[in-house]
Amino acid sequence: YQYLSRYKQKENLDQFTFLPGMIKGTEKECLACLMEFCGRRDPSWTELSNFTHFLNFQLRNCEKSVFCSSAVGREFHGF
Repeated sequence: YQYLSRYKQKENLDQFTFLPGMIKGTEKECLACLMEFCGRRDPSWTELSNFTHFLNFQLRNCEKSVFCSSAVGREFHGF
């Protein structure tokens, strides 16, 4: 949710890293955002769960990747 809400507000995600203690938003806002980005018109809890698990897995890998680091971003703009 933290990434999706910032993406929706057109914030620069290159400078953002999720920190568990720095959560913003309410449960209601989180659910509305997840439902918006899930890609299903009326998703079930299972579909939302699968979507969030997959997205979380991808974002963790992205945060750990050297190709998504700020050093690479400075050298290869837009990469």
